[in-house]
Amino acid sequence: MSFRSIFLFLVLAVAAVSAGTNQEGLAFLAKKATEDGVVKLDSGMMYKELKAGAGDKRAKIGTKCSCHYAGTLLDGTEFDSSYKRGKPMEFAPNQVIKGWTEALQIMQEGAKWELYIPSELAYGDRGAGGSIPGGAVLIFTLELQKIMD
Repeated sequence: MSFRSIFLFLVLAVAAVSAGTNQEGLAFLAKKATEDGVVKLDSGMMYKELKAGAGDKRAKIGTKCSCHYAGTLLDGTEFDSSYKRGKPMEFAPNQVIKGWTEALQIMQEGAKWELYIPSELAYGDRGAGGSIPGGAVLIFTLELQKIMD
């Protein structure tokens, strides 16, 4: 194991102790961080660009955005999908989980990313409803279709 991988694992382990990311999630994030094309942000969130966006326009914290998305747990269980509903959702970056808030402000309009979100940037120890357990790392396909003016 390289020094970088060990360092990343230790950083993620410290974050997990304070925020409750479970062991399965830590292992997943450590492995994902070594994959080609995966970008790790300072917050601990990672993403892989599936489709490039265009232009210089970025969403501001209160700017409405139209997005399609699908969210899954590490075992592949899908807990939400605008694709299945057949209609994109509209919301501003300040109305969603922290991982999305960060992603939406750096994505270009038209971009499609796969997000790997540690629990501290999602629902933390509390989870959400009956479908997202506490400490869960979440995987989202997020497509920023339009930034509203």
